[in-house]
Amino acid sequence: MRLARPAVFKPPVPAHVPYWRLSGFYLFYFSALGALVPYWSLYLKELNFSAQEIGELIAILAATKIIAPNLWGWLADHSGRGLSIVRLATVLSAVSFVGVFWATSFWWLAGVMFLFSFFWNAALPQFEATTMNHLGEGTHAYSNIRLWGSVGFILSVVLLGPLLQSQGAGLLLPVLMVLFVAIWLASLSVPDSAAHDTHVEVPSLRKVLLKPEVIGLLIAAFLMQASHGAYYTFYSIYLEDYGYDRGVIGLLWGFGVVVEVAVFMRMGRLIARFGERSLLIISLLLASVRWLLIAFFPAHIGIMTLAQAIHAATYGVMHAAAIHLIHRHFRGRHQVRGQGIYSSFSFGVGGAIGSLLAGYVWDGLGGALTFGLFGLVALVGAGVAWRWIRN
Repeated sequence: MRLARPAVFKPPVPAHVPYWRLSGFYLFYFSALGALVPYWSLYLKELNFSAQEIGELIAILAATKIIAPNLWGWLADHSGRGLSIVRLATVLSAVSFVGVFWATSFWWLAGVMFLFSFFWNAALPQFEATTMNHLGEGTHAYSNIRLWGSVGFILSVVLLGPLLQSQGAGLLLPVLMVLFVAIWLASLSVPDSAAHDTHVEVPSLRKVLLKPEVIGLLIAAFLMQASHGAYYTFYSIYLEDYGYDRGVIGLLWGFGVVVEVAVFMRMGRLIARFGERSLLIISLLLASVRWLLIAFFPAHIGIMTLAQAIHAATYGVMHAAAIHLIHRHFRGRHQVRGQGIYSSFSFGVGGAIGSLLAGYVWDGLGGALTFGLFGLVALVGAGVAWRWIRN
């Protein structure tokens, strides 16, 4: 009798797709994000910046997403070398970040973060287009690649929390530096995708942007990211004020992304069953619930855990459904620009305005009312998605 050969893991994507190389980029990119987003505000707090200054510095990271994806997207569409731009942007972001090691003042740090994030924010939209081009007609498998970004985020927030608790937030700087170099090395390993057909007949970019469903999608994405303003800027500080240590804070951040991974693995089925429109509306409604739970029950660890579980919808489901719709509306020569425009409106304009607003009202309203305010923002976004977005 012949012994059965051990099963070999087969990535759930078409055989021609370089699954592990694409996944590796997402792994390191979102590992860096998992170090930056939850803990950067704590590092700034240790430098004795005020809530308003922290909000402004966090907003710089989002504000460059308004310019960078569009500028670099235009360059990618006209040069046809999107992956080369990813490689250039990642190495320049790593070089620029070196300046934070000498940052001692608000304006110096603001300048360094502007330069770093201008390159950093150029990379992901271009790489999203590269991934879609590799997938071809198998775009339903996008979530199976993107989920490795969520794995990287989880590893960062869970492992860094206890380390920063014992060593101080200054440890964050060398960790981020190593991760930024790893992102660049990962980009070098990815083969260029077959260029998408820029000669296919498509409507003008202006006509695509004026479609009601595209306008509705961009506004809904903007409101979703704006509603995350208090969360991305002050959530860790908010929990520390209620007595949570950084290890527990890291676990809460990580748990939200663990649930997100589980959802990413089923996104193809969810979209096929419910459609992008329904998923977007549900995501925005759940975002409103999430911010209200954080606003009124911060001392209850069980309710905070539930609120973090909703992250699977407010980020994972929302982003995956939006990426599918952007890929569908922006075809041919508009593909990279479409990814850039989506990133600019949502993570750029939405993220910057949300962070600035949170910084300006945090001390005056307090944490609970600030999170409640952003719950209303998400609710308005659900109304926009219901009114204008179509499957």
